Amino acid sequence: MEYYSKTITKLIAELGHLPGIGQKSAQRLAFHIIHMPEEQVRELSTVLLEARTSARFCRECFTLTDSDVCPICASDKRDHRTIMVVENTRDLVAYERTGQYNGVYHVLQGAISPMLGVGPGDIRLKELMVRLQGDVDEVIIATNSTLEGEATAMYISKLLRDTGIRVTRIASGVPVGGDLEYIDEVTLLKALENRKEL
Repeated sequence: MEYYSKTITKLIAELGHLPGIGQKSAQRLAFHIIHMPEEQVRELSTVLLEARTSARFCRECFTLTDSDVCPICASDKRDHRTIMVVENTRDLVAYERTGQYNGVYHVLQGAISPMLGVGPGDIRLKELMVRLQGDVDEVIIATNSTLEGEATAMYISKLLRDTGIRVTRIASGVPVGGDLEYIDEVTLLKALENRKEL
């Protein structure tokens, strides 16, 4: 039984396709949009279409951007000799929020996952190797601490072993404010392995 008109039902269904949006959230968003001033709805739909049609990969680092080269790669204030390798654009943004990293990035657009049929040729590793032909001092591997992220990190470190480029891996371990009793064993082990002098 349908409770709403066909257009409202369709709007709820379309919003429900978004990640992390369940039926109730989709309903709430739909009614919010319906009650917005018409001009705001037009602006929202215009921005959605513009973002979808103008989004592309930066030709240097492969993050999402709306120009040929993203603002980070285009900046002469960044250290282009240090490249941080991340799995996706969201990871890049997470590091940018710290305000402490001044190098550039390389976005793999995924991680190696034999279980899902994702191999080294399915992510941006070839492009990384091309970039490393230039003047690069260090590659920081900042893939996630998942099985796939660790496999990708190991694969990259093996690829770069004989290049003379310094290869580092981000540390992982106990989060700030975390209680040890609630932290899993793998995380505790990583924290122990990555300990440092005080």
